[in-house]
Amino acid sequence: MAGVGFHLRKLVQRDDLLGIVSGFFYSTWVTAGPWVMTIVSLFLIVWISDIARYRTVAEFRLIIIYNFAFSLALTAPVFMVVTRYLADLVFSTGEKTSQGESPLDRVPGMLLGSVALVFLSQFPLVALFYFWYVALEPLVRMAAAVNYFLIAALWVVAVYLTALKAYHVVSTTFLAGLALSLFLTWFFTGGGSLAGMLAGFSSGLALILFGLIAYIFAEYRADARHLFGFVRYFRRYWELALAGLFYNLAIWVDKWIMWLYAPERVVIIPGMPSYPDYDAAMFLACLSIIPGLAMFVLTLETRFFLRYLRFYRDIQKHVNFHRIQKNLDRITSSLSGGLRSLMVLQGGIAIVLLLLSPRLYEAIGFSYTQIGMFRYGVLGAFFHVLLIMQLIILTYFDFRRLVLVLQGFFLVSNALFTSVSLHMGFPFYGSGYFASTLLTFVITYLAMVRYVNDLPYQTFVLNNLSVRRPVPAAETAADKGGRAG
Repeated sequence: MAGVGFHLRKLVQRDDLLGIVSGFFYSTWVTAGPWVMTIVSLFLIVWISDIARYRTVAEFRLIIIYNFAFSLALTAPVFMVVTRYLADLVFSTGEKTSQGESPLDRVPGMLLGSVALVFLSQFPLVALFYFWYVALEPLVRMAAAVNYFLIAALWVVAVYLTALKAYHVVSTTFLAGLALSLFLTWFFTGGGSLAGMLAGFSSGLALILFGLIAYIFAEYRADARHLFGFVRYFRRYWELALAGLFYNLAIWVDKWIMWLYAPERVVIIPGMPSYPDYDAAMFLACLSIIPGLAMFVLTLETRFFLRYLRFYRDIQKHVNFHRIQKNLDRITSSLSGGLRSLMVLQGGIAIVLLLLSPRLYEAIGFSYTQIGMFRYGVLGAFFHVLLIMQLIILTYFDFRRLVLVLQGFFLVSNALFTSVSLHMGFPFYGSGYFASTLLTFVITYLAMVRYVNDLPYQTFVLNNLSVRRPVPAAETAADKGGRAG
């Protein structure tokens, strides 16, 4: 969310209803704009593809789902570490390296290196899956693999765009690329060519990817050097890499278990099982978190972040403990108020969706058999968005190992409870995800209360390198800069 805070604070400080509403919609667009556009384009592709064979459309949709799911999970360690490294570079802006260059001059090379690392590390798995394990035609295998790598690259490139504050550029590029995807996919749909549909959709993704890379290169005018300078951060911040992996596995593991073991699963493509009814119900439920995420970003950037900065800046100014405790009280007040507002908003949305789910499913033409799964998904999404808020707050305070443990618990509990609900039968499908998010939220809330209340002790003792062990001055400065970033 780098850069969004200033604009949001400017809107909210207008102190009128229009400013608050504008801030909410701006945060919604920044948080979920490209996501929503991608969802709409995929929905339109499936909708206009009714003239083609149903099986071809189903195969296309299945490959896209697989590529989004596995590319997100496997790329997460890279973009988590890259985000931390980029934050340190941004924090060091104005300083010069021994070669006389700005730290941000490393961004072009770092971008190429991170994308190359994703491609090289995941190529064996993708090749093994698409060219050996699943049964597809040769052209479809190639098109599916290309689509996977385009999506994986977009996860990484998105990290660099947040630092540029170019949200309008991102939105325009996504809109143009997805429009091209829609047109080309529709063009190839008429002949019922699965490879053509994948190629058409990938063409739009390629336009987005290369357009965004070109914009980054235009902004950071430096030679592409130090391609893999960020790799050393994997050793230093291994908790971030694992936490990213665990979290993104956790949000997909219930779907994978249902794909593999639910009696109602289907196998459209040999080697790629799925459960379309469960996927559609949970996906629709997850859309309900968009307003909650927007509210969280608005609260985070307009209340919490300023108090967070004051807490650490006053410590650097060596203020007395009374002032530190007062700043801590302001932080806890902003967190409790933000959590309350988020619960009211998301709770209201959940209640409306639970009550109106039959009418909603009638309107969109989905099967009524999905309503039970959808309702469990809505309840799970309610606690999920609250969990996201708490995990981000803990990450702000650099409690990396705690976040790693909590996200690992989320992964294990979602897998365990989903397996239990699967054995309990069809009426309980989706309850595993709900139970997992509920329990993880409760544990995370208790941990956040404890750690935030002990923030002065955490800052002065546990996170103080000079207390824990003697370190070189350069390393101390780097860690200090990283936390501030």
